[in-house]
Amino acid sequence: MSLRYQINLRILISSLCILLLGSSIAIWQARDAVNKEIDSSINLAVQLITFGFSQASQTPFNETEWLPKFNSLNQTRHLSIQLKEPSGRIIGFAHKNPQTNNDEQPPQWFINLVGADYPKVEHKITSFTGEQMTLIIQANPLDEITEVWHESLGFFSSLFLLTLFTFLAVNLAFNKALKSIAVIVDALKVIETGQYRQKLPDFSIQEYDNIAKAINHMTGELNASQQENRALTQHTLAIQEDERQRLSQELHDELGQSLTAIKVMAVTAGRSQGGTMRSQAGAMGTRPTDSIIDICDHLMTVVRSMMHQLHPLVLTELGLKATMEDLLNHWTLRNPELKLTIDCPDEVDGLEQKITIQIFRIVQECLTNIVRHAEASQATISLEIEHQPKALRLQVADDGQGCAIDRIKTGFGLLGMRERINSLGGVFTIQTQPQQGMSIIATIPLP
Repeated sequence: MSLRYQINLRILISSLCILLLGSSIAIWQARDAVNKEIDSSINLAVQLITFGFSQASQTPFNETEWLPKFNSLNQTRHLSIQLKEPSGRIIGFAHKNPQTNNDEQPPQWFINLVGADYPKVEHKITSFTGEQMTLIIQANPLDEITEVWHESLGFFSSLFLLTLFTFLAVNLAFNKALKSIAVIVDALKVIETGQYRQKLPDFSIQEYDNIAKAINHMTGELNASQQENRALTQHTLAIQEDERQRLSQELHDELGQSLTAIKVMAVTAGRSQGGTMRSQAGAMGTRPTDSIIDICDHLMTVVRSMMHQLHPLVLTELGLKATMEDLLNHWTLRNPELKLTIDCPDEVDGLEQKITIQIFRIVQECLTNIVRHAEASQATISLEIEHQPKALRLQVADDGQGCAIDRIKTGFGLLGMRERINSLGGVFTIQTQPQQGMSIIATIPLP
C-alpha cells in the first residue's frame, strides 16, 4: 500500500468520523433548538393573548378580528391557535404567512429525527364579554425544522469543502516528498543492478537530502571497490594469459622441436639401416623406428591440442575472426553432430588484445557448456560492433533443452564469464526457457 493511499485513506476515515460526530451533534442541537423555539413561542403566545384579553375591559375588541392578526405575526408562525367557546364550537384561524415550498422542505427522515410529539396546550381565558373560553395552541415546527435543515446543509457543505480542501492540501504538501521518494527508489533499482556510478540529486527537504547523501557515499565506496576488483581481475586474467602464452610458446619451441628432431632421426636411422632392420622386422613384425615415429606423431598432436587450449597462437598472429573460425572447426571435428555457425565482421580484428582474449575464452566456455549440458543440434555465435553507443555485442545461442531462468545453477563457468565481462565494464545477461534453448549475451563498451 503506497504512502499516498495510506494518507488519503486516513484522511477519509477521519473525515467520516468527524462527519458522523458532527451529524450527531448537529441533529441534537437542532432538536434542542426546535424544542426551545416551540416552547418559547407557546409561552409568548399564551402571555400575549392573556394580556390582550385582560386589557379587553379598557379597550373592547372582537376576538374573531384580533386573534387572526395575532396569528399572522412572525413570532407565532410555528403555532396553530384556536379558540374553544363554552358551547364547544372551535374557532380556527389560518396562518397568514406563506407556507413553505415543498421543494424547500427537508426530507422526512430529517423531520423524524429533529421533530418531536408536541402536545396541545390549553389555557383558560376570559373574553371582554365575560365568557370563559379555552385557548388551544398546537405546535407546527415545520418552518423551524426547515431553517435547521438549511443550516445543517450549510454545515455539511462546509465540512465537505473542508475535507476536499484537506485532501488537496495534503496531496500538494506530500507531492514533492512523494516525488523525492520515487526518485530515490528508482535510483536504488539502478544501483541494485550494479551500476554504482548512479548518483542521487540534492533535495530541498533536509531528511531526503541526508538519505541521498548517505546513499551517494555508499555507492561511491561500492564503485571504488568495484573498480579495484575489476582492476585486480584484469591483472589476474592478464597474468594467467601471459603464463598460458609462455607455456604454449615453450611447448612449441622446446617440446615440439625436440619431438620433430626425434622423428627426423628415427626416419634417417630407418633408411640407413634398411636391410638390417627389414631382416629383424621380419622376425619382430615391425621396425623400432616406425614405433618411434608413431609415438612422435601422437605426442605432437597432444602438444598442438595443449597449445591451442593454453593460448591460440593464431589469435596473436591472425586476429579474432580467424581464431573464432579455427575454434569452431576444432569443435566441429570433435562433435560432428553439432552444427556450428558464426557471424563475425572483419572489424573485430582491430579490437584491443585484452578484449579479444576474453571474448575467445567466453566463447570457448559457452561451447563447452553446450556440448556437455545443452543437448543441442545447432549453435550460433554472433559478434557485432554497435556504433551508437560504440560497443561490442556477443551472442551465443543454441536450440538445446534450456531451463527456467530461476533454475540456472550458478556454476563456476557462468561466474567466470560474468566476471570477465564485468572486468571490461560490460553487461552479461542470460535468456532461456524450457525446451527453447539458451542465449548468452554480452555487451562490452568500446573506447
